[in-house]
Amino acid sequence: MPSTSKKKPLSRKDQFYATIKKPIMVIKARSKIFMARRPHRSFHMTGRRDYNRSLKLPGYFAFSRSVNKTLWQHKKVFIWLAVVYAVLSSILVGIGSQDTYNSLTSTLQDTGNQIFQGNLGQIGQAALLFASIGSSGLNASPTEAQQIYIVFLGLLIWLTTVWLLRSLLAGHKVKMRDGLYSAGAPIIATLLVALVLIVQLIPIGLAAIGYAAASSTGLLNGGVAAMLFWFAAGLLAIMSLYWITSTFFALIIVTLPGMYPMKALKTAGDMVVGRRLRILLRILWMMGGIIVAGAVILIPIILIDTGLTHIFPAIANAPVVPIALMVFSVVTFIWAASYIYLLYRRVVDDDAKPA
Repeated sequence: MPSTSKKKPLSRKDQFYATIKKPIMVIKARSKIFMARRPHRSFHMTGRRDYNRSLKLPGYFAFSRSVNKTLWQHKKVFIWLAVVYAVLSSILVGIGSQDTYNSLTSTLQDTGNQIFQGNLGQIGQAALLFASIGSSGLNASPTEAQQIYIVFLGLLIWLTTVWLLRSLLAGHKVKMRDGLYSAGAPIIATLLVALVLIVQLIPIGLAAIGYAAASSTGLLNGGVAAMLFWFAAGLLAIMSLYWITSTFFALIIVTLPGMYPMKALKTAGDMVVGRRLRILLRILWMMGGIIVAGAVILIPIILIDTGLTHIFPAIANAPVVPIALMVFSVVTFIWAASYIYLLYRRVVDDDAKPA
């Protein structure tokens, strides 16, 4: 005769444990997989066999030349991309303010005689003007609409550059318009990864805010306080640089069909394990190269503009420097996106696993 006994109902305590048991088991399983996939442990010395991971890359100059060569081979496509980007940026955001540039120039000229002496005076003033433009730009505080346009255009050009390079390196014959029409599909996923990148830059932003506050109060004049500040600021900067190294690759991985943001971040993190410092040095090299290129290109333009303005005062309001700055910004953004994509391709080609 079948048993008619009923199953005893669970108590509230047992129901609570049963409810949280499954999520805990999922977290433990994911943590176990993560620990097996990443050989490094926080606050523990990593053995050489665990961090020694191959990464075959050409030299710094050689790799930069290879980026230039790739873009030059397909110059027609990328020149048109730069033109479209410049036109859209001019219409939606606008170019730098000539009045702001004239104001900066006048200020430096008024104080230049007290700071610079000899034939290097104009060069020094131009260098200071370049530094001012590079740090703050020539635009006043952008409106909310302009900020949205800047983000949208940045994502669009990033996605288009990556799409074009991926197609061209695969041997496909594509036009610039193909990239504009086809590259925007992962824009939401890319935006989410970009937000992660912004969050990762918060430590270095806090260091910059701390520097401004410490400078205004005289804390950096020397002593133990200044040493402690630079130590803390250095740690914050290292933290941001450590995080963003893999996030740059995640911005490329997330453009793959069917890729989700969190999966892209996880994949990018796995790619840089054991070789994060070497990849970070390449990215810092790229940033340094952009700064040097800006100085080499824009400082002579500033000097020529200043000289011509003295000879022909009527052209003082011609926005030569703002236009040159906008063109330089467009070209360097496309070049930087190409640099990171080609670096990513080099890392993918060397598919060595962590030891």
